[in-house]
Amino acid sequence: MLTGVVAVVIGLGVMVLVHEWGHFVVARLFGVRVEVFSIGFGPRIAGVRRGPTDYRLSALPLGGYVRMAGDNPAEERKGDPDEFLSKPRWQRVLIALAGPTTNFLMAVILTAALFVHGSGQPTYVDDPVVIAGVLKDSPAQQAGIQGGDRVVSFAGSKNPTWNRVALEMAFSSPGHMESGVVERNGQQIPISTRNTQQPFEVLGYPAEPAVVGRVNPNMPAAKAGLMADDIIVAVDGQPLKSPYELSQIIQQKAGQPMEMDISRGGQPMKIEIRPTWADPGDGTARWQIGITYRFSTTQRSYSIPTALVKATQFHFILATKLVYMVRDLFTGRVSVKQLQGPLGIMQESGRAAQRGFGDVISLMALVSLNLAILNLLPIPILDGGHILMLAIEGLMRRDLSLKLKERVVTVGMVFLLLVFLTVMYNDILRLFPSR
Repeated sequence: MLTGVVAVVIGLGVMVLVHEWGHFVVARLFGVRVEVFSIGFGPRIAGVRRGPTDYRLSALPLGGYVRMAGDNPAEERKGDPDEFLSKPRWQRVLIALAGPTTNFLMAVILTAALFVHGSGQPTYVDDPVVIAGVLKDSPAQQAGIQGGDRVVSFAGSKNPTWNRVALEMAFSSPGHMESGVVERNGQQIPISTRNTQQPFEVLGYPAEPAVVGRVNPNMPAAKAGLMADDIIVAVDGQPLKSPYELSQIIQQKAGQPMEMDISRGGQPMKIEIRPTWADPGDGTARWQIGITYRFSTTQRSYSIPTALVKATQFHFILATKLVYMVRDLFTGRVSVKQLQGPLGIMQESGRAAQRGFGDVISLMALVSLNLAILNLLPIPILDGGHILMLAIEGLMRRDLSLKLKERVVTVGMVFLLLVFLTVMYNDILRLFPSR
């Protein structure tokens, strides 16, 4: 946990600082007077003044903030041309957009740096789409796709890789029916499957070794002696083609003991595990043994241009999924219990720090992307809320009343506080999952 706290302070602090730096740069570009650029919050410890700006180091090193002249409508204004509210609305929109945009660019740069340096990527990413199996009740099963099928065409793309399929799905809207062709026993069969933005749901999953990522303490897997990096080769004599297949077998066993053949450091072993019925913390109780999986990876490196293209594609896909997840949260299709707050981020940061520097950079990129999407939500007090109010004022061709703005901002603050408290509560419950 201590490692996680340090990682969060550094990682989240840097990403928030990058966000504020984006606002600062564009504000200065449009001639807005920036009074304070602070690293951290709270009392000023040290700093230097350059022109109108006080560049300061503050007591709490959790990100930072930018204070622009005239950016608070509740404060008395002088009406100077270099005040924020004196600028045209389109310039204020671009200043608000600059923070999330900078976060997105930072996520791309960090991921591209990993691609250039060489990073472990799932082995299937650049492989042709050959289906090992399909998830129960998934669009793939409903479309008649079977294990062993090879996708020769999908959404107009010929002989796509798994990476290309994910990109095609990201550019299409959820629920849209995607057409394609699979090859089965030498015959080409047309298919039509519903896009859920999840390739393994839409088409099926690839053949992958079931490598154990994390073993949760006090759960059946830990009690049976299963360890991280073990490879589960077979269950009750049935060879495994994918960790997704194992998940389905666990549900089918319904609490009955399972004999697993595993490989540990190249040495074969057998263990017996009895699944337990529990809620892992996402609000959905099910049979489980208490492990996570990790993909088998291959070390790959790319040129700078290729790395930038791949990183941009990756974060575009991820951003699209995050946007639809936010939509599903508001419509009730996704439980708020699946969100992670500060405690969850600390745990993940600690694990990433233990795994190595590359995992820390990957987590920082993910946090930066999440900050970009979060701040674009049309909630007052966030950048997206400011943009929405500016858009409304532009359509009305007049400013909203100060009283209305204050009320709207108050509602936004209360809403975000309630979300924060709910997520924190779920974080605490997740530390003590029911058994």
